[in-house]
Amino acid sequence: MSNASAPATTAELDLPLAVTQLMKGVVYRDTHDKAWRHLLQLQPQVRDYVAVMGLTVIIDEAEGYAFMRSRPEEEDADSDRPPLARLIARRSLSFHVSLLLALLRKKLAEFDASNSDTRLMLSRNQIVDMVRLFLPATSNEARLVDQIDSYIAKVTELGFLRTVKNSDSLFEVRRILKAFVDGQWLADFDRHLTEYAALLAGDEAARDDEPDAPGGTEAAR
Repeated sequence: MSNASAPATTAELDLPLAVTQLMKGVVYRDTHDKAWRHLLQLQPQVRDYVAVMGLTVIIDEAEGYAFMRSRPEEEDADSDRPPLARLIARRSLSFHVSLLLALLRKKLAEFDASNSDTRLMLSRNQIVDMVRLFLPATSNEARLVDQIDSYIAKVTELGFLRTVKNSDSLFEVRRILKAFVDGQWLADFDRHLTEYAALLAGDEAARDDEPDAPGGTEAAR
């Protein structure tokens, strides 16, 4: 009797569901339960399916998320096949958006080191206070906060922050941020922060060589 039920379970797996949800954006274990379960059980089929479009699937079972990114260009270079058009855009981020991502990533690392919980929640005021330390002092407080709100909105649009239900001023830092902002990225960004702080302090020598924002990233959405 137990063997008779196995084929039915396999037949219920839905490859189109798993692929379609990935095409829409990041698949999260806690918000896309059905698609997540099908994706885990159909990993080889999903990878083969999206590979023909020049895409690869990244699945982090421990953190509970999966997403697609374009296949590394060097893989196409080593192949006899012509390079495929990029389906997932690579976005260059402004310095201030990159700054916010780096600060959120550091906050997530600190949270993981001191908490057993997996969900980092930050209020809008907490995020504003984090960023304002790196912005020039101004007498126009309202304008400064509006600017930071625009950075928060952009990071939310990219999928690295999520507004908590029934609260417009509380955000969850999405753990997929760890896949896009790794230790090396943070190490490089620390150097940029040092240079940027020198600019804010009026260091004229540093002003002649203003740092660029870290390189573009493939957004998670």
